[in-house]
Amino acid sequence: MLVRRLGRCGYADTLAAMKSFTDSRDAATADELWLLEHPPVFTLGLNADPTHVLAAGEIPVVKVDRGGQVTYHGPGQLVAYVLVDLGRRRLGVRALVSALERATIATLARYGIVAAADPKAPGVYVAGAKIASLGLRIRRGASYHGLALNVDLDLEPFRRINPCGLPEVRMTRLADLGVARTIDAVADDLEQELLAALG
Repeated sequence: MLVRRLGRCGYADTLAAMKSFTDSRDAATADELWLLEHPPVFTLGLNADPTHVLAAGEIPVVKVDRGGQVTYHGPGQLVAYVLVDLGRRRLGVRALVSALERATIATLARYGIVAAADPKAPGVYVAGAKIASLGLRIRRGASYHGLALNVDLDLEPFRRINPCGLPEVRMTRLADLGVARTIDAVADDLEQELLAALG
């Protein structure tokens, strides 16, 4: 798997690049893992209810082609886009989601944080608060989109939405759990765990 560290990237350009990569890949194309941050943006999944955006203000709202409802991306959040051939890796969609959750949980365990997945609400949670969100799209047998792990981003924009369509969900971040690590340092750890989880 080819790993790309892309820094801070505009959301629309990154989405277009993921679609282009997926549409042009063939059986010989190597899988890729993209690690990056986005400027502030709210994204609405395919079947998202726009009323879950309560007060976007100056933050743009973008309709996208992943599953799930509404979420927020911004500086200080580590985003991992997973562009893999599911057939070649012998993964179903549920198995891929579970692999992403396991890799995130294992990354947090490196910092002494006990985290868990919730089969009824994809993502990763610490003491009931959500620290990582997941959303995928499968096209032509391959995945794109992925996961977003809150490192030290400003959580205020999450109060402008019902995250993942759940008014009661609380969000958290590594910085609030006593972990003072840079995005790059967390990316190093998450990369290792994702590569292990995806085989």
